[in-house]
Amino acid sequence: MRAPAQESLPERRKHKRFSLRLPLELVRIGGRRVRLQGETHNLSAGGVLFTLPMGLETGTPVEYFITLPAASSEGQAVRLHCVGKVVGVRPQPAAVDQEAKGGVAIAATLERYQFVRSRGRE
Repeated sequence: MRAPAQESLPERRKHKRFSLRLPLELVRIGGRRVRLQGETHNLSAGGVLFTLPMGLETGTPVEYFITLPAASSEGQAVRLHCVGKVVGVRPQPAAVDQEAKGGVAIAATLERYQFVRSRGRE
């Protein structure tokens, strides 16, 4: 008999996670273009945990941008263009985190990425 998915699982993370709240824009779900705004909760070399107003199916390919803070000397925001797939989904009630706005927590891999400088943006 299989254990329910909600029980504790052994730690499988290979990379150190950093708690970072950064703007995230989901631009592709599978083969469909979208524009959904979210926020990261933590980030590692292998993946990201972020919140969206809606859930996604585990295993779905995704493409997203994470906006990094502008360096004070340059003043240009840098976006991290990422490709990965959804590996976990869970409801995120606002009461769990004072800064959270509710929604759904999505864990996604970070399989490929590219730094993109924003031009003419704040």
